[in-house]
Parts: sequence; structure tokens; C-alpha cells
Amino acid sequence: MRPDPLRSKAVLSDLAGADAPLGRRGFLRLGAALTGSLAIGGKPAMADPMQEAPPADAPWSQSIGAGVVDRPYGRPADTEASVIRRNVPWLTASAESSVSFSPLQDLHGIITPNGLFFERHHAGRPDIDPAQHRLMIHGLVERPLLLTMKDILRFPSISRIHFIECPANGGMNWRAAQMNSLQFSHGMVSCAEWIGVKLSTLLEEVGAKKEAKWAMVEGADGAHMNRSLPLDKCLDDCLVVYAQNGEALRPEQGYPLRLVVPGWEGNVNIKWLRRIKLGDKPWHSREETSKYTDLMPDGTSRGFTWLIDAKSVITFPCPEKPLDGPGLYEIRGLAWTGNGKVRRVDVSMDGGVDWQSARLHEPVLSKALTKFTLPWRWDGRPALVASRVIDETGYVQPTIAELRKQRGANSVYHNNSIQTWQVKSDGSVFNVQLA
Repeated sequence: MRPDPLRSKAVLSDLAGADAPLGRRGFLRLGAALTGSLAIGGKPAMADPMQEAPPADAPWSQSIGAGVVDRPYGRPADTEASVIRRNVPWLTASAESSVSFSPLQDLHGIITPNGLFFERHHAGRPDIDPAQHRLMIHGLVERPLLLTMKDILRFPSISRIHFIECPANGGMNWRAAQMNSLQFSHGMVSCAEWIGVKLSTLLEEVGAKKEAKWAMVEGADGAHMNRSLPLDKCLDDCLVVYAQNGEALRPEQGYPLRLVVPGWEGNVNIKWLRRIKLGDKPWHSREETSKYTDLMPDGTSRGFTWLIDAKSVITFPCPEKPLDGPGLYEIRGLAWTGNGKVRRVDVSMDGGVDWQSARLHEPVLSKALTKFTLPWRWDGRPALVASRVIDETGYVQPTIAELRKQRGANSVYHNNSIQTWQVKSDGSVFNVQLA
């Protein structure tokens, strides 16, 4: 006999009690009690054949299913069709110079599926023939190289998990809370396993001259997107990748070759990588001087702000995932930092008056998304749910007021402030900012 959904809801309410966070042991006890109640079940309130029947009697278990090559590449279940990247049409002048947001509210774990990894274009997505693609490394080097994809695949490979975040992620919230949506307020961050070659390996092959201090990295898109990077970062942990989450890069992610710069803002992770030039000083391109520039309170530029500071966000509850009545829930979220590893995440249900440490889920990796959870009994009263992360350097995620004191209110980039969700008594959730 299937469990009675009405009884299940009553059990949740009975077990919930006060609006207070639970310890892990208490959460497990409630889970056991809930499982027992569901097992004994109750008589259904209505004579619904589907409620009376065991699962094996469902229509899909009484016929032969589709064959193994019905979907040769595979795709999500039809009922998951709404889990997609989305854009904000009015945000940019055209779709060719725009961004799509990852649906964080529907994802599980720390790895972003390739089809849902956020995308940012500056001149649209080029479709490149890998047989014709070349990577040139030149400038202040002993042995300039022009590499084919076959050449690159012969170098020793490496795999690492890292996040990439656009510095404009959260930019619409600088002046006030906008976009009542987790996807649109925080969806320009994603995380993947990257497979490729250490950039240091390629630079060792060409032999950097001693006066070389900077690298100009450039893409093969119509914008020839380029940025300047310190050579020390290139030799530290940068990767030239050709695969993502076990498959070749997808065209919107830089196929056939992309640079990954762990922990630094997304635009320096150049897609469709075609050229690396070493020099003794940075190249002050358009992207360095007018597009990806942070402003200080007096209007002057901060200049060369690549690092992604520590940030976190609660992914449940959120505007797209409201609460379904009082009872037991698990607050879920993601945290990350370009400084290395996440050390701790605190969660507040009263807008930052009181904080409680969340559980960090393994693996906790350097410069990768980290999942956190905290059990919570909600009694139906309004709440202000927020999270703050502390990374291994001791950096604490700031409030928006603290951030504005340092940066003013006219910036677009690097808004890593604490995100607060307002939970109303009907369970609906809204994006708010606290004074």
C-alpha cells in the first residue's frame, strides 16, 4: 500500500514543532520517525487507483521500454525540460554579446552539467574546425610554437575541478535587490572537471625569456577577446583544456581549446584559445581599460582585479523553490572562493542576528564549488535566510553595506556580498537587501 500523502504532510507538521534549526542527530531522529510513519501508512482519503497500487503496477512497468540507441547521446527526462540556461533579453544589446545563467536552483552537488554551464559571449559562438585550429605561443620566448590540436593532445594531461564565475555575477544587486530569482542573481557561476595540459608545460616547451613577466591570451572568436595575465599565475595553476566533465569542450565553452585560470574572474578564462604572447608589461586592451574595470567610491578604477573573493548563496529555499508549508526542511547552498578552500559556512534564519555553522559536504576542493546543508524546522513564521562563508585565509564574506563602504554603489563587478532571502508566512521567497 502506498503512503497516504495527507498523512505524510500531517507527520511533517507534527514533527516540525518550533521554528528552530536542528542538530544533525536530531535531524536523523526525525528522519527515522518519518520513515516509520510512512511505512505503516494510512488508509487513503480517496479511492485513487494509483494510490492503492504498488509501484510495480504503474503503466510504465507494464510494457517494453525504448531501446538502447533510442537516444544515442542521451538527454534529461522529459519532465526536467524546464531545467535550462536562461538569459535576460534586456540585459545586453544583442544575444551575440550576452550571457546565459545556470539554473542553480535545480542542480545537485558541485559539478555543473555541460549543457547547463553558464555561457558568456562577446561576439557570438564561433563553430571551429579543430583540424584547422592552431595555438600560437610567441613573444619573449626562445622557441616560438604553432601547435595543432593533435600536437596538444600529445602533451601530458591533467584533470582538476574548478569553478568559473563571471565578475558580473550579482552585479544587478549592487544598488538594490533586483531580479527575484536565484538563477538570474547568482547563475553566472558553474563548476566542472577540466582536462588538458598545464600551461606551465607549454611555456617550458617554448622557453620563456627572463625578461618575460606578462602573457597576453587571445581567443579565436569574432571579438578576439584578450586579457593580460601575470606570468607567475600562468606558471602556477593555469590549464589549457580540451575536455570538460569527460567529453570534449562544447562549442559554447570554447571548443576545441580553452584557458582555465583557477579562482580568477571568468573573462580571463579565454575560450577558443588561439594565441599566447609573452611580454615584459601588460597589454592595456579594451577589456582591461573600459569593460572589466571596477570602480572605487570616488570613481577611480581599481585596475587588474582578477581574484574572485569568497562568496556563498542558499539554493534552497529560494524564489524559484518556495516552502510547501511548515515542517522539516534542509537548507542547501553553495560556497566558493578564489583564495583556495572554503573553511566554514554559517547560516542565519533571522537576517544575520544569529548564525549557525552548516555542514560542508565532501569533497571540499581548492577553487571549486562546495556544497553545504543545514536541517531546519520551519513553523510558518516569516524568516530572513542568509549564508556567509569564511575561506581558509580567514576572509569573511561581507554584507552589502560593508562592500559599498569599500567600493561605492556604482560598480558592476565583484559583488560577493551576503545574499538574503525573505521567507513569508505562505512559504514564498523574495530577494531582499538588509540595511
